[in-house]
Amino acid sequence: MATRIAGLCATALIPFTLALSPAMVRAEEVGRQTLENGIVRVKSAYPISETVDRIKQDVSSKGIMFFLAVDQSKLASDAGIKLRPSTLLVFGNPALGSQFMTSNPLAGIDWPVRLLVLEDEKGEVWAVYNDFGYIARRHGITDRDAAFQKASEVIASITSSVSK
Repeated sequence: MATRIAGLCATALIPFTLALSPAMVRAEEVGRQTLENGIVRVKSAYPISETVDRIKQDVSSKGIMFFLAVDQSKLASDAGIKLRPSTLLVFGNPALGSQFMTSNPLAGIDWPVRLLVLEDEKGEVWAVYNDFGYIARRHGITDRDAAFQKASEVIASITSSVSK
């Protein structure tokens, strides 16, 4: 009986232990990482300002609407907080992004696309975004596979303009 209780306790602790462990990373290609939480990190070959400029230029050249660039490190500095360089870019294609919201209006929390360009503690620059397959699963959208695939191809193309 004690052995069985110990086994049940050990089984119950496995999910708890996994939840406390660092996020596992799956390397898809050199310089590109997808974390278990749906975050995709693409290592940039350029300094942060050039990375931001190149991404904005690539977005524009693809005919995608560029909405906003938020210099998060400047906002933090203005508030008296030191933050490594970090800029949030917001862009999208309403004809594509709106399709997801017709399947689930709550998907609007993830559209338009947000791409974070940041410098880490090692001075490496990353372009970071939400994996579109993860977004589809998050919102239970199963009727827009082709649109999610297209969005994934577009963001991969955009980030390839800066990747190492």
